[in-house]
Amino acid sequence: MSRIGNKIIPIPAGVTVSVKDSVVSVKGPKGTFAVNVNAGIAVEVKDGHVHVTRPDDLQQTKENHGTVRAHINNAITGVTTGFVKKLEIVGIGYRGVLRGKDLVLSIGFSHEVVITPDEGAKIVVVDPTNITIEGMDRQAVGQTAARIRMVREPEPYQGKGIKYKGEHIVRKEGKRAGKK
Repeated sequence: MSRIGNKIIPIPAGVTVSVKDSVVSVKGPKGTFAVNVNAGIAVEVKDGHVHVTRPDDLQQTKENHGTVRAHINNAITGVTTGFVKKLEIVGIGYRGVLRGKDLVLSIGFSHEVVITPDEGAKIVVVDPTNITIEGMDRQAVGQTAARIRMVREPEPYQGKGIKYKGEHIVRKEGKRAGKK
């Protein structure tokens, strides 16, 4: 039994959920989001809750059951509160600037790196070393943040690079520390 798939999803005030064919449409204060439902999974809305059920116990159907429920829950969360990822840039002279919708990073390369956000994500530069990615699509927000972090991942000796806010970087001893 899928524990996640069997959980019912409460619909908060101000959000409408409608099911048509194999698409679940979620409309809320931040916008509208559509979730495609895999074949063999049934979605119904009743009494202010969303119920996701499956007709059989085939392995693929079981796998899709929890996934579809999670996608619908993420859509409801996205249109009500949205998703946010925060990044920090650590290093002397490392900085990020917003040019239109694109993020321009100057992080020690001979050239600037330009990152275009995914559809459904928005980049906000709080200051040159703090970047926030926000949006109602969880996948787009996470993917954009991961692409920005991949440009210069934090290194273990001095911690320079781009990291998630609150991320702990395991530090290593340098070569000179072991010599006597």
